[in-house]
Amino acid sequence: MAIHWYPGHMHKASKEIKEALPKVDLFIEVLDARIPFSSENPVLTQLRGVKPVIKILNKSDLADPLITQQWQDYLEKEKGVKTLALTSSQPERIRQILELCRKLLPNKQGKIIHAMIMGIPNVGKSTIINILAGRTIAKTGNEPAVTKAQQRIDLSNNIVLHDTPGVLWPKIHNPHSGYRLAVTGAIKDTAMEYEDVAFYAVDYLLKAYPQNLMQRYELDSLPQTELEFLEQIGAKRGCLRSGGQVDLNKISKLLLTELRAGTIGVVSLETPAMREAELQQLVIEEQKQAELKAARSEQKSKKRRKR
Repeated sequence: MAIHWYPGHMHKASKEIKEALPKVDLFIEVLDARIPFSSENPVLTQLRGVKPVIKILNKSDLADPLITQQWQDYLEKEKGVKTLALTSSQPERIRQILELCRKLLPNKQGKIIHAMIMGIPNVGKSTIINILAGRTIAKTGNEPAVTKAQQRIDLSNNIVLHDTPGVLWPKIHNPHSGYRLAVTGAIKDTAMEYEDVAFYAVDYLLKAYPQNLMQRYELDSLPQTELEFLEQIGAKRGCLRSGGQVDLNKISKLLLTELRAGTIGVVSLETPAMREAELQQLVIEEQKQAELKAARSEQKSKKRRKR
């Protein structure tokens, strides 16, 4: 399932980003530490060329620290990439971004550095900007798509920050990424059904973090399926319809709210190994689609020749 969710201001923002590229010295990409693969912009590698990038693994207090370290090691294998694992409760660590900008551009000592900061909706980019600026510059909020226009912000240490709206790409081809974005709240809840997203989340958590689920919901053992799990905790939490039937929509909302808040414990929804496997699968799918398209085209050509 490919997900389409691309408000009009995002299309405009993508165009403005490309136009601003020539004057940008460095990129700061804010990722969700729980989903560094799914929250990255797939075209940034092409956009930046040889320009350095700082990848911020934000909300790291909600992510599994061991897997976050795996991601940092993995991402820094790429030339020109540095990473920082941050949370909004660590303003001093966030300010290290400015120092890192200088280190990555030694030839710009004493000169103005133009840095472009980007990130998907609801990833915490605005909070980082406000801490770097030392004042409220960007509007913050828990809803995706809060920032809708580019801003230019003069920071200390001769650094100019070019802020961009939270941009998603027009089509999310990897179905896993679509679900993970929905699980973490990067995609508006109206874009997908709560139950679908909760079923995906529970399926993963039952395999990867069973102890978290048992501890949070006070279970002696775990059910085998997502439906059984949701029905069991729905009954425990009183998410019932008339007649005693579990209200799946209500318990799905509750579970996703608790997962996003970290109440279920620190959780990472993907690993570098999962990224590699899913990228390979996407290549296979694209090859199949290309072959199918070529076969259809050949079929049409044969029909035309017969006429």
